Amino acid sequence: MHTGTNLSIAINNLIVSYTDDGPGNAPSIIFIHGFPLNKSMWRNQVDALKESYRVITYDIRGHGNTENGTVEFSIGLFVRDLISFMDTMKIDRTILCGFSMGGYIALKAVTNYSTRFIALILSNTNCTADSPEAIAYRMRTIEILKEGTIGKFADVNLKKLFANDSSTDTIPEIELAREMIVNTSKKSLCSTLLALSTRDETCSVLAGIKVPVLILVGKEDVITPPEAAMFMHKKIKGSTIHIIEHAGHLCNLEKPGEFNDQLKKFLSSINTIERDGKKQI
Repeated sequence: MHTGTNLSIAINNLIVSYTDDGPGNAPSIIFIHGFPLNKSMWRNQVDALKESYRVITYDIRGHGNTENGTVEFSIGLFVRDLISFMDTMKIDRTILCGFSMGGYIALKAVTNYSTRFIALILSNTNCTADSPEAIAYRMRTIEILKEGTIGKFADVNLKKLFANDSSTDTIPEIELAREMIVNTSKKSLCSTLLALSTRDETCSVLAGIKVPVLILVGKEDVITPPEAAMFMHKKIKGSTIHIIEHAGHLCNLEKPGEFNDQLKKFLSSINTIERDGKKQI
């Protein structure tokens, strides 16, 4: 299997863009980005882990450099894409990290395909379905997108992605986030907003998760606040939670050092990884 940063693979009738770094025989960890971002949000985590792990990031359909495909978007479809991606990559079991929307996908994947995952990291996400108010907001956003510019959409969203007290040191990360958003097509943005608005809750299945779980959240996250993270922590027996101070929704970009330290600490605690030479994990 090729390694590198500009790779593509055919799955589920579309071409998926991905990165694959680190030793091929090392334990693998797959990172799933959030909305309306792409795999480049994980660059700090890739750099931090690639010496000891096989670190894989990919663009969800319609995001980054992955095609839209012809099927109506849904979280269930995104999960099937993930499993097809793993199958095509010959990854039998893996560690999974999902951010925000990526967390919705990760939770549903671990619930429906429990034997495929050995650990789960949930970053700035929650288990609830959209409230009627949230659905109405997404529908209004779709109308605004159709009538306005992606740039305006990006500016509104950026205010929610970072902590209010973000320093000037965060400006490159803010610019990276804006670039990710404006490079996503209106069609993909609207299709994903619809998918998010119709997703099922996963709160009722949290108690059934048996793999080790780390939950990370920014203390100033206004999209998926610490209360949502604490709720999941209480429901998932044996889970670990860490709240990152002075960080908002995109805490992996705002506080990469602390975020990565928590990742490494959690990953080093996982001692049930298979290394039989047949299973790529």
